[in-house]
Amino acid sequence: MSVHQKVKRVTTHVLHEMKLRGIKIAMLTAYDYSMARILDHAEIDVILVGDSASNVMAGNETTLPITMDEMIYHAKSVVRGVSRALVVVDLPFGSYQGNSKEALTSAIRIMKETGSQAVKIEGGQEIIESVERILSAGIPVMGHLGLTPQSIHKFGTYVVRAREEEEANKLIKDAHILQEAGCFAIVLEKIPAKLAEKVAKELTIPLIGIGAGSGVDGQVLVLHDILGITQEFSPRFLRRYHNLFEEIKGAVKSYISDVKSLNFPNEKEQY
Repeated sequence: MSVHQKVKRVTTHVLHEMKLRGIKIAMLTAYDYSMARILDHAEIDVILVGDSASNVMAGNETTLPITMDEMIYHAKSVVRGVSRALVVVDLPFGSYQGNSKEALTSAIRIMKETGSQAVKIEGGQEIIESVERILSAGIPVMGHLGLTPQSIHKFGTYVVRAREEEEANKLIKDAHILQEAGCFAIVLEKIPAKLAEKVAKELTIPLIGIGAGSGVDGQVLVLHDILGITQEFSPRFLRRYHNLFEEIKGAVKSYISDVKSLNFPNEKEQY
């Protein structure tokens, strides 16, 4: 029996042990109680309450519009449905960049008001003061390098990051900086697989990839993407395990038809 199967609660220490033993970490997003409960019963290792809620839950084009209050609402809902997985919450855009005191205040709000176990923030050297200040309060921090969606207007595109030597070297340096600061794990998004594998081998903390190949310590995807609820988003790294969009639409169409034809409710479905 592996270490992650024996534990009653996944912690940052458990993730570290999983890396040491070569056990891959499985991580998915969730934004509400019902989905979080299903993921937890399936024994997912980590649940990320991602700012991707801005896209899949609120219909925004980017992750930027989601607010701290909205992130707290989603995270509180998720935590209520979880008894085993480690719950990590994204700090939303504008809540930590350029002001380490505000970053700490934001992280404390997340931890106190949601009951989650860690926060995630995007960036390397440029946000290290915020990382260090949050860590100084005893709050676990997960880093995020590569394609950082909160910086989409700086990049101007969602293409693969760190293909060129200069950007690749910066990513490697930033990963080491985050580890030395005390981050317990780092998400690497949409970077070349060889680079991701190199970083994962150099670091002692877990590296979790999304579009970063198989040479990292774990994988993360957006739940609505793997279930086929979202249809417009089809990057190379996404594997759809279901097509719930069509299944749910079919169920709703059947309901509509039954209502209009007086087939629902039948005699057994009324009092």
